[in-house]
Amino acid sequence: MNYYSLTNKQHRVGFREAVLQSIAPDGGLYFPEQITPLPASFIKVLNKTDNLNIAYRALAPFIGDAIPEKELQQIIDETFSFDFPVVPIAKDIYTLELFHGPTLAFKDVGARFMSRCLAYFNRDNNRRTTILVATSGDTGGAVANGFLGIKNVDVVVLYPSGKVSPIQEAQLTTLGQNIRALEVQGSFDDCQAMVKKAFQDSDLKTKNLTSANSINVARWLPQMCYFFFAYKVLQDTGKPLYVSCPSGNFGNIGAGMLAKQLGLPIAHFIAATNANDTVPRYLDNGIYQPKATISTVSNAMDVSDPSNFIRIQELYAHDREQLKKDFSSYTFSDIETRIAMESVFQKVQYIMDPHGAVGYLGLQKKLAEHPNATGLFLETAHPVKFLDTVQSYLNHGLLIPLSLQEMMDKPKQSILIRNYEELKDYLRH
Repeated sequence: MNYYSLTNKQHRVGFREAVLQSIAPDGGLYFPEQITPLPASFIKVLNKTDNLNIAYRALAPFIGDAIPEKELQQIIDETFSFDFPVVPIAKDIYTLELFHGPTLAFKDVGARFMSRCLAYFNRDNNRRTTILVATSGDTGGAVANGFLGIKNVDVVVLYPSGKVSPIQEAQLTTLGQNIRALEVQGSFDDCQAMVKKAFQDSDLKTKNLTSANSINVARWLPQMCYFFFAYKVLQDTGKPLYVSCPSGNFGNIGAGMLAKQLGLPIAHFIAATNANDTVPRYLDNGIYQPKATISTVSNAMDVSDPSNFIRIQELYAHDREQLKKDFSSYTFSDIETRIAMESVFQKVQYIMDPHGAVGYLGLQKKLAEHPNATGLFLETAHPVKFLDTVQSYLNHGLLIPLSLQEMMDKPKQSILIRNYEELKDYLRH
């Protein structure tokens, strides 16, 4: 399997090179040159197939011969070693809980898969790799945990100062070892811009930089697997399935839409955003025009220029009208988010985190037009990671897991930076 740059389709590399480079030399994201649907007979018996076999069948074509079958199966076994429960919320409405991994967020999947791929690629050499990653909340913690102690890998996480929750910050700044946290005076988009600039900086070529954001194919691809896991639970409902994803950088929903291209019969996707509404506006008027990033209670989605949306456009040959047949996007305010959290808790005592609540709102809006469908929204992080917000909105206490409490009691280790030059100086020394 080869991957081409989305800004220059003549530039092609294998899976190994795509993982190690993260983005192409021209700044483009990598995209698989072939997307071959899985056999319909396989999709039909998903509910009789275990998750590890599903994940292997979905992922193996994208890896090709870059990782042998036995080693890839081991990577998959270690990646998907926790539960992905589908929980009923109301009649024909379910949530897919993606927070049962070690850092209580969906990004554990991509981070674990990528870390193990990188460990395999570095198994026989002393090539030192620096993982440079920007986070709006959960990516940093998942990457830090996934790469902690991995041979010949240094991790540098950039996060926006004061714009992640205390638990999220603790997961970035207390691990030590090969994990370093840089606290940026700015937004997530500022952090992401610095990361992209560093990859194209010729002065840093000797640092072997790669990213563990969802711009990296090894972070992005495995996320499609849990859409298969969810579908197999719901495939016997006899109704079309509509899936709503709380969306920030659009990697998660992009992976789900890739799963659809593989033959997974999801009828429609909804990208539910907070006040950062670049994609909803684009679907309405055809103009892609990011604005200044707005801080919200669903902070991990505070992204005004989502990197992965171009992959979704590529899946549909940049045909907006074709895309709109399978894809909707809606924006919701913090007030609407709070009302949704309160309403669901009052009705069924289910605690949604602010991001899941935005996903729920998107699903509700779409199902109003399609009342005979089954709806699924993604709960992407454990509500305890947004403890202050949840307790304020619901007047309900949450127990902090012991592992998180121990982490929060450790001293914070971070370096404050203000601009790209300070990042560059840090990486060079």
